[in-house]
Amino acid sequence: MKKYVDVIVPLPIAGQYTYSVPDELADKIKAGCRIVVPFGSKKYYTAIVTKVHQTAPETYETKDIMEVLDESPVLLRRQYDFWQWLADYYLCTLGDVYKAALPSGMKLESETLVVLNPEFEALQPLSEKEQRILDLLGNDSEQCITQLEKSSGIKNLLPVIKALLEKEAILVKEELKRSYKPRVETRVRLSAAMQTEEAVHRQFDALARVPKQLALLMKYIELSGWTGEKKELKEVSRKALLDSAGVTSAVLNRLIGKGVFEIYSFEIGRLSAEQVSVSPLNPLSSAQQQAYNEILTHFHQKNVCLLHGVTASGKTEIYIHLIQQAIQAGKQVLYLLPEIALTTQITERLKRVFGNRLGIYHSKFPDAERVEIWRKQLTDDDYDVILGVRSSVFLPFRRLGLVIVDEEHENTYKQQDPAPRYHARNAAIVLASMFGAKTLLGTATPCIETYYNAVHGKYGWVQLTERHQNVLLPHIEVVDIKELARKKRMTAQFSPLLLQKIREALEQKEQVILFQNRRGFAPMIECRTCGWIPKCKNCDVSLTYHKGLNQLTCHYCGYTYEVPKSCPACGGVELINRGFGTEKIEDDIKLIFPDARVARMDLDTTRTRTAYERIIADFEDGKTDILIGTQMVSKGLDFDRVSVVGILNADSMMNYPDFRSYERAFQLMAQVAGRAGRKNKQGLVVLQTKSPDLPLIAQVVSNDYGGLFQSQIEERNLFKYPPFYRLIYVYLKHRKEEVLDQAADLMAGYLRNGLGSRVLGPDRPPVSRIQTLFIKKIVVKIEQQASMSKVREYLQQVQRAIVEDERFRSLLVYYDVDPM
Repeated sequence: MKKYVDVIVPLPIAGQYTYSVPDELADKIKAGCRIVVPFGSKKYYTAIVTKVHQTAPETYETKDIMEVLDESPVLLRRQYDFWQWLADYYLCTLGDVYKAALPSGMKLESETLVVLNPEFEALQPLSEKEQRILDLLGNDSEQCITQLEKSSGIKNLLPVIKALLEKEAILVKEELKRSYKPRVETRVRLSAAMQTEEAVHRQFDALARVPKQLALLMKYIELSGWTGEKKELKEVSRKALLDSAGVTSAVLNRLIGKGVFEIYSFEIGRLSAEQVSVSPLNPLSSAQQQAYNEILTHFHQKNVCLLHGVTASGKTEIYIHLIQQAIQAGKQVLYLLPEIALTTQITERLKRVFGNRLGIYHSKFPDAERVEIWRKQLTDDDYDVILGVRSSVFLPFRRLGLVIVDEEHENTYKQQDPAPRYHARNAAIVLASMFGAKTLLGTATPCIETYYNAVHGKYGWVQLTERHQNVLLPHIEVVDIKELARKKRMTAQFSPLLLQKIREALEQKEQVILFQNRRGFAPMIECRTCGWIPKCKNCDVSLTYHKGLNQLTCHYCGYTYEVPKSCPACGGVELINRGFGTEKIEDDIKLIFPDARVARMDLDTTRTRTAYERIIADFEDGKTDILIGTQMVSKGLDFDRVSVVGILNADSMMNYPDFRSYERAFQLMAQVAGRAGRKNKQGLVVLQTKSPDLPLIAQVVSNDYGGLFQSQIEERNLFKYPPFYRLIYVYLKHRKEEVLDQAADLMAGYLRNGLGSRVLGPDRPPVSRIQTLFIKKIVVKIEQQASMSKVREYLQQVQRAIVEDERFRSLLVYYDVDPM
């Protein structure tokens, strides 16, 4: 019987495609394996098989698959179920999920850019096709697969590219931006003819006149511990041998030619395999022990539990004990964190306890490392604990028993673009339930929806109300900067009180954190004469001035502009800065405290994984006195010597047109404040605001989360927001404003036909043009009791009707379910 396969291609296309399997590949094919398929007229993609069957499709002629890339599945059954849930719930396609889930090195396509690896040395002869590709790359070291296919005349190139990638002869372009570590080591051993003592002694005599070759042989004997008897020798790498003998590779090559040595390659893997000394768990304090026991009790009845503990109450220690317990029961643990910045700190703590059973997974890792972790998770030697950011929910698990979502309130758990626009916390709860596993949500400032579920008994709920070792919560001092500015008593962005406290902290060799939720030097430049403000030509936003780069940058599309010498509107030369970002604060602080060591942590200074680690390590080691940062500094980092935290402008967080702005402002301020004060001293937070009388400010000062929750929940019930209603935002984008308006009105009409008054809009969002596309937004509010599956079905139907309309060919329509 002829075999057919249904496959997912990494493209945003609804539905799956059926291909036929040539007889010679019929035995190799399995569900969950990757295959190469032709798609469209001339393109090739790496597809994933979801089903092998014998039914030919009735509506179209099938094409043959080209090649099978895996011997065993890389996508497990439960993972596939999880992908289907994601595509269904977040209203996107399986292709979108596949594209987001797999590391780049596992989904080659005709468009993939390949580059010659300059450090490559061939250890075994290459096939004729492989050699041809390397020769072509020798002439032009960076080409896309389609180009190489044309110039080499090789029909189906993906398997050749895959083989060269495995040999590390080439790199996939994405990896070039990151540091690429070697995976294979060349090692040296005595040839078969040299295994006896007399053969080696004969060789000593023969080499008497060639001192360098003799020295190399003696060095090998010393390094490998060779004695002539049959026993395990130490492995000797070619590099170590040449370095310690102090000779060139030509000397070694001559000995290989004489049949004394042979070389072989040994896979050492990118994932660190050095043995880590593991230390026992720290004992829990009585409050922690009680919380730990309560969590376990809740887990008997409920699948999800919220651990609501004030900042610095020692939640991580409780997590470590829970992980240990899960591992002892033979289960795997997924530990999610919102930011890469946090993984660097927590990695050290977990490494000390779990050693090599811990794997780390996030986007600042080279792609090759991510591929290796994925592959390792499919073997019997998989990691027991995965520590990672939101994308870790896609990794293959086989015996998941516990998911920990730390800082569960963080909005970085929500993927914004591209699809799937999933929320890692909600996705992790579903993933855990598929395995019958438990989920623990931990935070000092829960998300309103989570807290609502805990209060109403849907989740277990455990509280930790005291900080570890009885450290006091910080004292918060509110400063009215509107009044001070009126009296001209502010120095740049700093109140006299804040400057005095920074000075005292520096004198006592303590550290300071200054928080400003805007990067760059000035949020905008303005002409003093006519009020002209430079705007981005692609987006509807003003440009941010970055002094260090001396340029204006659009934070939406990344486009950069030169700073104008004069105003293009009136010719005036007085261009002044309005507002202030982290870069400006850094400048001002250096002027006021020239002897202080200052560092800045924002998106501009943490482009790489090492940059993060360096900024945090320097601050931990006391090499930095003042750390200035955006919300990155608020994320659960622990520093022992921080005594003063300055929140420079609380108002910029509260005055945002969003129903979550108060909740988010409270969370940010409480989290930043939580970085102050440690072992034996109460920390101080100076909170600068122009509106000190707002109830929110009083709630932050008294750490009254209950008060915030009460006021927010009443408002949300009144205005039909979560947790009482589910939100779905519909975005429409088009280059032409009039076409967009037409489409938006038509779509809103369709939606109202089926959903009635649940539909609001269409409206323009605050930023109504990004990357040359105009944007319209429709809001759909669905009550909790309504059937979501029917709503989703209707929404997809409407989307198809709009996109299939001739007038709206290049219109983009997508849904954001449970937006943040």
